[in-house]
Amino acid sequence: MKKIWRQTNGEIDVFLDFAGSGGTFTGCAKALKKHKSDIRCYLVEPDSAPFYSNKVPTYPSHKIQGGGYSMELPLLDKNLVTDYIHITDSEATLVARKLAKKEGIFAGFSSGANVAAALKLLKGSEKGANIVLTINDSGLKYLSTDLYE
Repeated sequence: MKKIWRQTNGEIDVFLDFAGSGGTFTGCAKALKKHKSDIRCYLVEPDSAPFYSNKVPTYPSHKIQGGGYSMELPLLDKNLVTDYIHITDSEATLVARKLAKKEGIFAGFSSGANVAAALKLLKGSEKGANIVLTINDSGLKYLSTDLYE
């Protein structure tokens, strides 16, 4: 987070991350809040499996691999969550494909979900905000899925 803080000159309004183990979200949110206590932190969840936001799951077998497990995550500090944002399988897939095609960022479903969440926030409640997020992994392990068909 030190690099992100330096590279943005501390001009960060929002941090968001997909609900994987909860460790990245918690660690990054804590580090950023040490620098700026009013940073808003969003936890990204699969739209069909919104465990933490207490909505009714409709399809727990979502496509966004790497998280959204519909269970308590011992590493997640829920006190750091400003709000939740829900991303569909199709939103995560479409954005991951666009990242590869337009930006040269070859990533997986959860990274697509993170960027889709940022785009959704920028079109709505966080219009004009500076948002930081993580790109969680390479797309290599998704070549056998329909993500990069």
